[in-house]
Amino acid sequence: MVKKLHHTRYRVADLEKSVSFYKDVLGLTEVRRHKSPRGSELVFLKAPQSEELIEICCYPASGPVIIGPDLTHLAFEVDDIQAFAKQAAAKGFPLSDGPTESASGWFAFIDAPEGYEVELLQRNE
Repeated sequence: MVKKLHHTRYRVADLEKSVSFYKDVLGLTEVRRHKSPRGSELVFLKAPQSEELIEICCYPASGPVIIGPDLTHLAFEVDDIQAFAKQAAAKGFPLSDGPTESASGWFAFIDAPEGYEVELLQRNE
């Protein structure tokens, strides 16, 4: 049996562009960076109040990165979805959908540079 979720990996073609998005737009912290034994360039990131890591991987030997529509996404909680949207748009990353009100608060989506979808959640108090 597993004990806990450790990390989720997303493979990208442009490592620095993607890492910049996760750090500068979403506010994640880079935990570590290294090259794997097979040659993958890996960067591990963490949200401020989470234990789980996100691994951004660049491994050109695997071929082109092809991201299917609506296949996967990461979801992050924010305090103020409108303020987040304004700050992200100022950095060149407008929301791709929303904000939309739900029974539990608000949600919206933003696209990472490689096309991965990121969900943003603002919970009701």
